[in-house]
Amino acid sequence: MAFIDGFVIPVANAKRDAYLANARIAADAFKRYGALSVVENWGDDVPDGKLTSFPMAVKKEANETVVFSWIVWPSKEVRAAAWQALENDPVLKAESMPFDGKRMIFGCFETVLDV
Repeated sequence: MAFIDGFVIPVANAKRDAYLANARIAADAFKRYGALSVVENWGDDVPDGKLTSFPMAVKKEANETVVFSWIVWPSKEVRAAAWQALENDPVLKAESMPFDGKRMIFGCFETVLDV
């Protein structure tokens, strides 16, 4: 089964175009190193919660939108090798993140059901 890197981040509405440009560059790099697909989703109906929610988890501010993204890798091994290479990728090193990386939530997940 595949392995998924998942990300939830707040992005300033004014930086949407910059974020998408950065995401395209990153997606090209992920694909070069073996990713099967990269998906970026701009929040459309992401409600605030009372106890927990995406906006609360990333400490979303009024001028921001929650972005939910994932990368599909064919295996854990391909993912591990890719991330090692990505850390030293000159194209990615030249890019600056158009969001507050300290509020990003991320993790790797093993796919257990895909229907």
